[in-house]
This record gives sequence, C-alpha cells and structure tokens, in this order.
Amino acid sequence: MPIKKIIDKVPGGMMIIPLLIGAIIRTIFPHLADNTVFKSSFTGGLFMGASALLAAFYISLGSTIEFKAAGYILKKGVSLWLGKIAVAAIIGLLIKFTVPDQNHMILGLSALAIVAAFSDTNGGLYMALMGQFGKRAEDVAAYSIMSLESGPFFTMLILGIAGLAAFPAMAFVYAILPLVIGMVLGNLDLDMRKFLSQAQGVLIPLFALALGFGINLKNVLSAGLSGLLLGLAVVIITGIVLVLLDKLTGGTGLGGIAAASTAGNAAAVPVAVAAVYAGYKGIAATATVQVAAAVIVTSILVPIITAWFSKRSDRVEAVKASARL
Repeated sequence: MPIKKIIDKVPGGMMIIPLLIGAIIRTIFPHLADNTVFKSSFTGGLFMGASALLAAFYISLGSTIEFKAAGYILKKGVSLWLGKIAVAAIIGLLIKFTVPDQNHMILGLSALAIVAAFSDTNGGLYMALMGQFGKRAEDVAAYSIMSLESGPFFTMLILGIAGLAAFPAMAFVYAILPLVIGMVLGNLDLDMRKFLSQAQGVLIPLFALALGFGINLKNVLSAGLSGLLLGLAVVIITGIVLVLLDKLTGGTGLGGIAAASTAGNAAAVPVAVAAVYAGYKGIAATATVQVAAAVIVTSILVPIITAWFSKRSDRVEAVKASARL
C-alpha cells in the first residue's frame, strides 16, 4: 500500500496528517494523557514527548545550515530572512497597540498564531520552486540563510520585544541551543552533517503526532476559517514585501513569491512558546491548528502564484529581448 505516496500528495502531509491523527486520538480518548500507565510507557513518551522530539529535529535541521555564504547567496538570503522577520515584528507591534484583549485576539487569531505563521518560511517548498523556476543555483542556496527562522526563537523574540509576552533571558538561549549545536556539528564535520540531516524527514511526522495529541478537536472547531484567513494574509502581505526586497537585491521577485509561505514546523512553535510563557497555554492548541491551516493554504497558493509569476516574467523578458533586436 503506497502510504507515503498518498501522504506526499497532501501539501505539508508529513506534518499535517500525523498531527490530525494525534488530535483525533486525543478527541476520542480525552483522558488518556492522565492515565499513569500510559504516561510511563514508551507509547506515552511518543505521544507526549513533543519537546524532546522537537529538540532532536532542531539539531538535525541546524546541521544543514552553513556558516559560510558568499556574495549573492548572503545578500539574497539575508534580505528575505530579514523581510520575513520584520513583517512579523511590525504586525506584532500593531497588535500590541491596537488590540486590548489579554490574548491579543484579532479575527479569531492570537498574536501567537500570527507571529508564528508569518516568521517561518517553508524551506522545502522554496527550494523546490526556485530549483524549477529560478534562474540561478544561488537562489536555491539562499535558504541556507533563511533557515535561521526555524524554531521558536524569533517568535519568542518578536513577542517579547512587542510586549506581548515576557520570557527569562535564558529561555532564548535554551530555545536556540539545539539549532546551534546542530550548526556547529554540521560545519565542523561534513559526515556529521550528512548523518544528522537524514533525521529531519523521520522526525517531522513523529513530533507532529505528539503535537496533535495535545489538541482536542472539540475545542478548535472554530479555528478552520481563521486559519484560512491567516494563510491568505501570509501569502499576500509577506509576498508583496519579499517581492520588493528580492528585486532590490538583483532578483526578479520570483524568490520573494516562493518564500511567502509558512513552514510545516511552524505549527510546533505555539506549543514550544507556551511551554516557556504560561500566559499562552490556554490558546496554544488553537494556535497550532490555525498555523497548520496556514501551512496548507500557503503550500497550495504559493506554487500556483510562483508558476504564474515565472511565466509572466519570461514573457516580459521576451518582449524586452525583441525590442532590443
């Protein structure tokens, strides 16, 4: 039975489907997590060990990030990375000063869900699209810089700076430490990079299952529409900003469109942040579902828009070439 092929046909399937399976199990058996025998078992560790699985995932992911990045790669990667983080930060500040609600809810979306969705790019999607439609190999390699977005660090930093949450200083160190450990190991030894990087694909469905087990679907039925809205906002707002930045750094704007997405692992961020800041524990489950919905929406829309933008750019270049003859 081609289980993996079926899952791969779903945008972000390796993240979304295990997450839904975990959520369904939790919804059907809401008190299973309170069972002492279950909690002390290996099965309980799998379903309730999201933090440990995420730490392993970030070490694996960090091993793929290179310290060195030359010229065009550095310029392209830094501009798209900063653009993504800056947009999330500006939105966070706007929410802080315009939404008086304790959880800073707007249109059913919390600041936690919004910042998490806006601040992390779907790297696999970006590299696949730029590999297909990009004009230079360096466009693909730019994600080596953009991958610094991964994990809860920048979400926590933005929420903290915007005054939407308060974190002890060491929380930032502990949040980014697994990623740094992976980066150091991967850059010191290429064999370690190859070895550790292979674990990424395996760990995604495992931590997604654990994250899903923390969600009772009865409590988040209203998250669907707001999640779709969140995904649309990510594509439109970050798309406009990143296209402009891409053009300013010598690109056609294609890289900006390809980066206007939400990474599958961003769905793990609300739980990670809530583990540090208790004020978000009550909305972490809803935020997880909303960010997961944004992952699906952006995974569908971004490839369509990128393909259209690429064809449009090719037509414009053909017209310019004809005019020069």
